[in-house]
Amino acid sequence: MNLYSMLQDRKSAAGPIRVGVIGAGKFSSMFLTQAVHSDGFHVVAVADIDVQKAKGALARTGWPAERYAAVSFDEALRNGSTYVLESADDLLERPEIEVVLEITGNPLFGTYHAIKAIDNGKHVIMVNVEADCMVGPILQRRAQQAGVVYSMAYGDQPALICELVDWCRTVGFDIVSAGKGTKYLPEYNYSTPDTVWNYYGFTDEQLASGDYNPKMFNSFLDGTKSAIEMAAVANGTGLLPQDEGLLFPAASKDDLPTVFRENSLDGGSLTRRGTVEIASSMYRDGTEVPDNLRWGVYVTFEAKTDYAVQCFAEYGVHTDETGRYGSLYRPYHMIGLELGVSIANAVLRGEATGAPTGFRGDVTTTAKRDLRAGEVLDGEGGYTVFGKLAPAHVSFEHSALPLGLAHGMKLVRDVPKDRMVSWNDVEPDESLLAVKVRRELEREFRRESLERV
Repeated sequence: MNLYSMLQDRKSAAGPIRVGVIGAGKFSSMFLTQAVHSDGFHVVAVADIDVQKAKGALARTGWPAERYAAVSFDEALRNGSTYVLESADDLLERPEIEVVLEITGNPLFGTYHAIKAIDNGKHVIMVNVEADCMVGPILQRRAQQAGVVYSMAYGDQPALICELVDWCRTVGFDIVSAGKGTKYLPEYNYSTPDTVWNYYGFTDEQLASGDYNPKMFNSFLDGTKSAIEMAAVANGTGLLPQDEGLLFPAASKDDLPTVFRENSLDGGSLTRRGTVEIASSMYRDGTEVPDNLRWGVYVTFEAKTDYAVQCFAEYGVHTDETGRYGSLYRPYHMIGLELGVSIANAVLRGEATGAPTGFRGDVTTTAKRDLRAGEVLDGEGGYTVFGKLAPAHVSFEHSALPLGLAHGMKLVRDVPKDRMVSWNDVEPDESLLAVKVRRELEREFRRESLERV
């Protein structure tokens, strides 16, 4: 409740928190438009391989030109301005920077940047959920050993779900399910960058007026992003994915306490308790669910005592028909606009706004169509594969190729549509740092995951 006052005290005592940003896309832009007026943070540097794009993001988000005109780190540190540069390595090696925001969205780069930041004594806010769900438990442990914080990004859905789960456990309810809403139909799994705009219904005029990346938008539509985010939540909370992965049942906000409970109960959809699941904003016939949770997050819980059930009724808690199951939800999330909460928590409290505590969920690579030996996979949101959530033991049993490594991998044998792609189906480059870290994770967690079954 006192994070803002702590931030003001820090500013008075030692100046604003010194932040470095890697990546200048949409999420970064949303953070930057808040940071320009947040006197508790000093964005010392923004690194992006396209410097002009990064400067354009600063201009578009309300930064006066003189605020990002610094030509060196020294100048930025001296006068409180921002240095825009191409080299993330230079940013990561600069000792004055306290917190690094990894916002590239590329799991290979994200792994490298996180490790280098940790090795240089910096806190890491891992906006890059693609890297986190692939190797996050190893990165978190490495950060802990180095005495720095490795954190999910507040404002993004995984961190907000973790917050709801933490609330639920702290006050003493049994967690039944936690997750988020999204627009989903089964046919979306096979969408490609060529078909994505038809599903979204954007006009040519809309597409011409904005920075719309078809591959990125397609990853939200084809279920990949949902799998990535729910794997991160499972690894951060201890909730275990269902063996079937995500089922995407349709549900309105009022439906949450009924739909997100065990399927042994009338109207329930879950094949296990204590899991993660997605609320689709679309019925299977293609009509929209009224008052849906497309932009929000939720947790469903059960009262442990009859007296708590009585209290639910007395205080107007919306429940299922038994009166025992309730839900708490947040109707929307504001992405990078809320990221300052993670930065302040890391520096002022030494706490993460969500972080892996184990390896329980994975995102497996799944063929969108019949794939042939010799083809090169194009990763998240592309033409060849999509990501599916799986419990860690299922991933290990099938030697599944993690979705984060499925870009640029060449197939050495055919993979039929809807089948999981395995390590044995591709030619991995074992020299890549991300591959090495993933191999380390698999060695360390394989036995634990299989014993959990």
